[in-house]
Amino acid sequence: MQVTKQDIDALNAKLTILIEPKDYEEGVQKQLKDIRRRANIPGFRPGMVPAGLVKKMYGKAVLGDEVNKAINNGIFDFIKAEKLNILAEPLPNDEDTPAIDWDVDTTFTFVFDIALAPEFDAKLNGKNKLTYYTITVSDEQVQNQIDAYAQRFGNYVQVDEYQSGDMLKGKLIEQKEGGIEKENAVLSPEYMQDEEQKKLFEGAKKGDIITFNPKKAYNSEVEVSSMLSIKKEEVEALADTFTFEIESVTRHEKAAVDASLFDKVYGEGKITDEAAFRTRIKEEIAGNFKQDSDYKFGLDAKAAVMKKLDKVQFPEDFLKRWLLQRDDQKLTAEQLDKEFPQMIETLKWQLATDQLAEHFGIKVEKEDIEAYAKEMTRMQFLQYGLSNVDDAMLTQYAQETLKNEDQVRGIAERVRENKVYEALKTVVKLEEKEISYEDFGKLFEK
Repeated sequence: MQVTKQDIDALNAKLTILIEPKDYEEGVQKQLKDIRRRANIPGFRPGMVPAGLVKKMYGKAVLGDEVNKAINNGIFDFIKAEKLNILAEPLPNDEDTPAIDWDVDTTFTFVFDIALAPEFDAKLNGKNKLTYYTITVSDEQVQNQIDAYAQRFGNYVQVDEYQSGDMLKGKLIEQKEGGIEKENAVLSPEYMQDEEQKKLFEGAKKGDIITFNPKKAYNSEVEVSSMLSIKKEEVEALADTFTFEIESVTRHEKAAVDASLFDKVYGEGKITDEAAFRTRIKEEIAGNFKQDSDYKFGLDAKAAVMKKLDKVQFPEDFLKRWLLQRDDQKLTAEQLDKEFPQMIETLKWQLATDQLAEHFGIKVEKEDIEAYAKEMTRMQFLQYGLSNVDDAMLTQYAQETLKNEDQVRGIAERVRENKVYEALKTVVKLEEKEISYEDFGKLFEK
């Protein structure tokens, strides 16, 4: 087997591979023997089919299969030996490949096009100035989180007089002959869209009868039909006047900020006083803000790296041809023209992170992936207000995530990218700056 490379330009080349009988004959004979042993052909006992008949029936297909194996092995062994940094995969060059007569030829020549990765330097240094924004946690943010916990772990109590936010239960009667009467109807005046109708309930007490117009109050057929348990199409025919006799007023009261709340949020006995409670909440908010800070730094660091690759050229014709031939893409030429610029940007960043990861000696270990999956799980629990999830449960949920190979690959990419950002912090001229959360948000408006 002989493989030769012909450079077309800095980004494109041709590989010519010569396949000789010694490269495929042993494999052909082995396959034919195996087929003869397993063949079930009428008129012949198993394993007794004449070798000539087997070769006549299957020889050409087997030859093509073994030649294809030899091509793949030869090309990729050559690429590895020559340390060629190629993009995508080799593509057959049908124009330069000589015609083949599979019945006669014993030596075969194939030509493939390859695309070479461009030369570039993605590394940053002390001449690159980047800012790391540390977001300060305000007392107001801590108090807002305390209020959220108090709200979440509060209780429902019965009261005599309505105030905004309360839920009313009672008898709802349509004021017309044969009108609707609904027992145990539930109203939340706070969600009424009409302010005039909403005011009718201000200061209402248990036992009061309020006259109002549901259609005007909610201005929504869906809301009214749900409240009255009727079809949406029936709402229009309703009378404009209903009475509502209040039978109960239910109010949600926040939990007291005491040991009981501390235990519900963080586990029994882990927080013993309000000062420690506030400190723990502040630390959690700061931890979440650090993720935002890291995200912003990552954006800025990526922009600095990508700027260095701004004028780097790619073998675009080859890449478009390769993308159109991939079965999993199913792209039209029009779609490709539209999406190709973003594809090139993605490719630039992938190549840049490859170079930087190699430069910094970055490796992604199994432990890194598992730790990231656990942190993802912890953040998901936090979204539901569950901050006291034990490590065993986090591990269990994370392991379920890691059963998905696509998830594992995605996590590995993010872990490596994060390690690249951390490494870049050590080589750029880094300015650390404290900033409020409000001002931090304004940075993204730009």
